[in-house]
Amino acid sequence: MKRDLLNTRTSVIGARRSGVAAALLLREQGAEVFVSEYGDMKACDRAVLDAHGVEWEDGGHSPRVFDASLCVVSPGVPPDSPVMEGIRSRGIEVVSEIEVASWFCRATVIAVTGTDGKTTTASLVSAICREYAREKSFQVFTAGNIGVPFSSVVAQMSSADIAVVEISSYQLETCSTFSPRVSVITNIAPDHLDRYGGSMDAYARAKYRIFASQGEDDVLVVNYDDPLLREKFGSYAGPGPRLAVFGTDCEGVRNFASSGAVISDGRLLLFDAGAEETEVIREEELLKQGFTGRHNVSNALAATMACRAVGVPVECIRRALAGFRGVEHRQEYVCIRNGVICINDSKATNLNALQKALEALDGPLVLIAGGRDKGSDYRVLRELIASKVSFLAAFGEARARFRDAYGDIVHVEEADSLGSAVSLALCAARPGQVLLFSPGCSSFDMFEDFEHRGRVFKQIITEGEHGVS
Repeated sequence: MKRDLLNTRTSVIGARRSGVAAALLLREQGAEVFVSEYGDMKACDRAVLDAHGVEWEDGGHSPRVFDASLCVVSPGVPPDSPVMEGIRSRGIEVVSEIEVASWFCRATVIAVTGTDGKTTTASLVSAICREYAREKSFQVFTAGNIGVPFSSVVAQMSSADIAVVEISSYQLETCSTFSPRVSVITNIAPDHLDRYGGSMDAYARAKYRIFASQGEDDVLVVNYDDPLLREKFGSYAGPGPRLAVFGTDCEGVRNFASSGAVISDGRLLLFDAGAEETEVIREEELLKQGFTGRHNVSNALAATMACRAVGVPVECIRRALAGFRGVEHRQEYVCIRNGVICINDSKATNLNALQKALEALDGPLVLIAGGRDKGSDYRVLRELIASKVSFLAAFGEARARFRDAYGDIVHVEEADSLGSAVSLALCAARPGQVLLFSPGCSSFDMFEDFEHRGRVFKQIITEGEHGVS
């Protein structure tokens, strides 16, 4: 749904990647744009905005941000911040960068959200679609929360292309008309509860906005294995998109919906009402490609179902899954250091992701965890920590919470930096053990994002620069 923005006064709150990208897209569409950053803006972003005639400020928000009829808010801006309260009190329309980009998107959109697995699933969907694109000569764009702002690539898309968009709950909060052809919800587990007043219901409602504007010709793909999603969609009858499911409980999935993707007798199968079931790939082939843990098999099921919903042939799906090599920062093998196998799982920004990493690996292992606390209940992992972890190096703002939660069941040492945590962990690890970097917390106490955190970890591990903090 293209929207006329000519001469529309627009404020963009937050000048990180998505904010700058949205500002440039708005400017191209003829809007009068003003960018406001609470902190210090990067010099390169200032230069880009200047080059495109976009006015900006940093170091705080001036009253000028209220001289607008439209406000684009970056996902990192707290909804209860004074500037956002001022925006809402004046009746200014608030949207996300994802919403703005969708107004000008001509491509078929496959959108992926969830607490965990969304980046791996989005990457798998992209890999599968690119395999198909080799036959049909269209382009596949991967954007959103995965690192490339949707707004920065939307102008390059045609109606023949596919856009795979990973979306966080923060981005979905201010989407009102966003309507993907296919939406995927990988799972919903406790995360960002500090943002949602401790309410899982409020967090889930934000995730559900991904399909709120979909029509009856669209498809919603959900995870049967997730209890919350199973309860939510158990009696789903629309109006809205057609429901498709995936899961490792073959009988349960088949009884839940008329179409889906399942694991049965070691095979990944597709089924649809009135049609023969189709084998896509053997589960053992997935495991050979590094799909460790049931959660990664689940990601493959989700991607398979999403791609079939846009007509990708089974053979293309099989080839892409057989050739997939994993995603950086997601249980990524880094190196063997002094006989210790080092794994980078920096994408584990919550306890549910940490749990999945621990379940996928054999213990006893050495764990590095910590960062900025999200208000989670650390006690839920006590049994798993006791059975899998021999030593825990805790760093960041949450290090005391790890010590208090697990100090009586495992040896916990606190570190004032990631470099110090790595030093402690390497000293504790024995040859043949796994050293797992799976923080279980957000990165924003010390790093720009989980990718920055993962890169620093890999640099420390491979170069031995234990002084990096």
